[in-house]
Amino acid sequence: MTQYDIQTRKGLPQEMQALLTVLPRDGWRDHPNFARSIQNWMGAHQMFRGLTGQIRQDSEDFLEQRQEDQTYAARLAHFGMLLFNNLHGHHNWEDRSFFPELEAADPRFARGLEMLESDHEALDGHLDQFRRTGNRLVQLATLDPVQMKDEAGQMLDTVTTIDGFLERHLTDEEDLAVPILLHHALRG
Repeated sequence: MTQYDIQTRKGLPQEMQALLTVLPRDGWRDHPNFARSIQNWMGAHQMFRGLTGQIRQDSEDFLEQRQEDQTYAARLAHFGMLLFNNLHGHHNWEDRSFFPELEAADPRFARGLEMLESDHEALDGHLDQFRRTGNRLVQLATLDPVQMKDEAGQMLDTVTTIDGFLERHLTDEEDLAVPILLHHALRG
């Protein structure tokens, strides 16, 4: 594993921070090139953070018997589908359109964009586990609520893993992409 591997990295690798140093996060919103499209893209990231947090909280509430099985299943189906579908669509768009646009604007960061695409591939495995576990729990709410309670801990573990993964990935993605967007006045 290298400094580029999401399992081990602690932040955006130093060589990918050239623009971030000049355009730090705390000045983004006041930058003249900070466009609504950038705000919307970052808003999607906030939505993903919020969804994983909600599913994690619901799973904890269910395991601590603060939420009924049918309520938990309904919320898991709703928020889980939102997270799964939107995250897949978002990352697919980034890989096919957004990252190539950024690389064309500033080829110095090609390696960083490849790193982010690798994150997306790794995330797919976690999302597949999330989907399978969530579907099973929703089915068990009707078929065997006792078994559902026994298996809900796996959902908590899975969503906690995804939450940590997304926090690292989305932060690094923003720290790489937003300075490129601002510096090159893209998406305005």
